[in-house]
Amino acid sequence: MIKIGQGIDVHAFHNNGQQQQYVVLAGVPIEHTHSLLAHSDGDVVLHALADALLGALALGDIGQHFPDTDAAHAGLDSRILLRYVYSKVQEAGYSLGNADITVMCERPKLASHSQAMRDNIASDLQTDVSNISVKATTTEKLGFTGRQEGIMANAVVLLVPNVA
Repeated sequence: MIKIGQGIDVHAFHNNGQQQQYVVLAGVPIEHTHSLLAHSDGDVVLHALADALLGALALGDIGQHFPDTDAAHAGLDSRILLRYVYSKVQEAGYSLGNADITVMCERPKLASHSQAMRDNIASDLQTDVSNISVKATTTEKLGFTGRQEGIMANAVVLLVPNVA
């Protein structure tokens, strides 16, 4: 039986007092006026994707697997987190069919980074890049993303059973 999962993640912008700042989205560092406030690297794309993968198989959420109360996860590269989650998907006998991810923010602009993001995700999930969609949209200056207070990502995945 196929399985569908969805995940959402949000992180607030943070001015850490440094001149050079960036956000990390799908493992891609992108220059920006602020960084993201988070226990890990704050990669909303990979956090939403990991939660979608876990949710499809009712395996909890990333907070259960990587609690932000555990100092060992401080500053964690979310690509490590994603590969761990995908190993759980594979252990359950499933593989990714496709993933569709939407990032909501006014800034930074993401169009020139979407291919690198897709490449990273495809590599981490051992699939063809044609199975990975990463899109960006604004919220027309509405809400916390419109006020440029943070970034939000939504991910939907389709998992297919491995054929023996």
